[in-house]
Parts: sequence; C-alpha cells; structure tokens
Amino acid sequence: MRFVSWNVNGLRACVKKGAFLPYFESVDADVFCVQETKLQAGQIDLAIGDAYQQFWNYADRKGYSGTAVFTRIPPLDVRYGFGDGVDPEGRLITLEFPEFFLVTVYTPNAKRDLSRLPYRLEWEDAFRAYLCALDRAKPVIACGDFNVAHQEIDIKNAKSNRGNSGFTDEERAKMTELLAAGFVDTFRDLYPDVTDKYTWWSNMPGVRERNIGWRIDYFVVSERLRERVREARIDDHVLGSDHCPVVLDISLE
Repeated sequence: MRFVSWNVNGLRACVKKGAFLPYFESVDADVFCVQETKLQAGQIDLAIGDAYQQFWNYADRKGYSGTAVFTRIPPLDVRYGFGDGVDPEGRLITLEFPEFFLVTVYTPNAKRDLSRLPYRLEWEDAFRAYLCALDRAKPVIACGDFNVAHQEIDIKNAKSNRGNSGFTDEERAKMTELLAAGFVDTFRDLYPDVTDKYTWWSNMPGVRERNIGWRIDYFVVSERLRERVREARIDDHVLGSDHCPVVLDISLE
C-alpha cells in the first residue's frame, strides 16, 4: 500500500499553481493525507475522481490550519481530534481500517517567540497518549507535519537554529519520547546516515534552491510494522508549497 502526506500550505493555492493534481494523479496513493488546507466546507471542488472518499477537518478560523484525507480504501470509522470530535484548529483525523489506524496530524507551531511552546508541549503529551491508546488496539501509521526537526541531521544549520521554534530542546525531546513509546521514524530508520534530505524550506529568496531546509514531515509507524516498510521517501522535487510530499510504501497484506 502507498501512503502520501503533504503540507500544501493552502490547498486552493497549491491547486491553482498547477502543482497538486498532477502530483496526486502521478503518485497513485491508496491514502493521501493533506495538512494546512486553509479552507472551509464548500470552498473547493477537488477533481480527484470518484475512487477516493474525502474526509475533511476544518479549523473554526477561516484560512487557517485544517487537514484532509483522501482514501480509495473505505475506512471502518473516522474520528476528528483526539477521538472526541473537538478540534477547533482542525489538526487531527484518524481513519480506522481492519488491520491498522491511519492518523494524519498538523502539529501546533510553538511560534517564533515561543509563546505557544507550553501549549505545544501539552499537545505533544496528549498526542503521544492518543497514539499509544490506538496502538494497544491495532498498529498505527501516523503522518503529517510534526513541526520539529528531530536530530541535527534533520536540519541544515543545526547550531544556529538550536532553540528556535521547531528545534528547541523541549520539542525534540517530545519527539524522542514518542519514538521511545513504541514508534519508528520510517525515513530515518531506513536511511540513518543520509544527509541533506528535507521537507520544508523558508520562503526567503534562494533558500530552497540552496537546499537550506528542515525535515519536519514524517511517517511514523508502530514498532511491529517496522519490517513491513518497503520504502520511505521524500519527494523534494515537487513544488507548489513550502513543504514537499513524503511517501510510505508498506506491505499490509
């Protein structure tokens, strides 16, 4: 099965740039997850065909956050937020399938001045507890924009960025805690020493061209799915957003 995750930083803009639909069609995903849709119900008519069911989690605030999942495998159940349906920023969708859970997430940003870091850390604890609860029932595939570069290898300029939003010691420690709770960072597990592979670049001129980036988009799976992972790749050639898509090929038969 093939799973794709992409923070599109505004789905309407990504479609208008001519980036989203050609990639969607070419990648041939079984499940395609999107973060930062930045729209409300009825604001887009996405021409992806009848083969895919669409599930949307809209933020209350217009033009902000939001997630979506497009799947050609019918789910048994769909949940929004931490299973309680309360998710005013539209950050979390869970699809239950017969053999696994699929979770897509847009993790809150701590903000440049770190004013939202305390909330972010509380959210991380709730997210980890939620994934662990799901994992006790069946294996989990979690994907999306985790808004953290976990290790120094995951960011171009580690020394100068230490302490900045997305690379604070506290945020990185929460990612370490998540993995220690029984989950695997699929890309880094397959490619422990590969450098200069990133999923987000600042919009400042020349930054993406010089590949001054951060790896903050992930596919994380339950430990017991580790041996079933066939490929985890970063499609950094794909434009249309300040993030690029990430892809997971996994055997779930």
